[in-house]
Amino acid sequence: MPEAAKPVTRSVRVNDIALTYYEWRGAPGNQEPPVLIAHATGFHGRCYGAIAERFADRRVIALDLRGHGRSEGGPVSHWRTFVDDVTAFLDQLRIRRAIGVGHSMGAHVLLQAAADRPEAFSLLVLFDPVILPAEYYSQGSAGSLGDAPHPAIRRKRDFASPQAMMERFRTREPYSLFAPRVFEDYCNFGLIERADGGFVLACTPEMEASVYGSSRSNAGIFEAAKSLEIPVTIVRAKQTGLADFKGSPTWPGLAGTIRNGTDLYRPDMTHFHPFEDPEDAVRIIVEAQSA
Repeated sequence: MPEAAKPVTRSVRVNDIALTYYEWRGAPGNQEPPVLIAHATGFHGRCYGAIAERFADRRVIALDLRGHGRSEGGPVSHWRTFVDDVTAFLDQLRIRRAIGVGHSMGAHVLLQAAADRPEAFSLLVLFDPVILPAEYYSQGSAGSLGDAPHPAIRRKRDFASPQAMMERFRTREPYSLFAPRVFEDYCNFGLIERADGGFVLACTPEMEASVYGSSRSNAGIFEAAKSLEIPVTIVRAKQTGLADFKGSPTWPGLAGTIRNGTDLYRPDMTHFHPFEDPEDAVRIIVEAQSA
């Protein structure tokens, strides 16, 4: 990767943790609002480098949400915890009129953050936000499996190297669906080197399981969606039901609740759309800006 294309790694203190983010500065003197990217559960900001680099003239910020990547923080019981971190981040960096690009859980978080900080965003492009029908949230604030831990808690956490992680996952779904660059970035930046040798997942199985387990926690997301004034593009993958992790978890009626919402149904893509085809994701973002 050319030096000019590499992001600078920075961190800020929010809500008693260090929140890490990656910043591509863009062309000197460019005063356009930044593109701000929030990732899916279990992943990290560097997974979106193939997208960020396509906005070469523009400042791009990709977050590592709490307990993911290089950010601090442990398991959560409510998705508002992520939102509160992001709104504190927006306040500290004085982000205004950004293009928000969210994926999965990160898309849910950005929608809520945009409602809480209306001045921070001018547009949202949300790839398969984890926002299900209202009755899902009425079933209670416990996790999707009640008191049982999510199966993610059994994930392998220790690896000899990023290369060993690649060899283990290369032929397994969903990783086999990813563009090669995205898959390599996921493995290369998704591990933390241990002092006693070897590597461990940056997002621990306990952290990942807690995110899935608290997925019913933010019932206020619908009021947030109704309050938005800015344009919001909801990109939905193929609907195959919640049992299929490649299918879209997004309620098809979501865009219709947003004043300036646009529903973009892409049955040719899975829930991992930005990882499968980063160039297509960039095209959607660019077209949303010019709409």
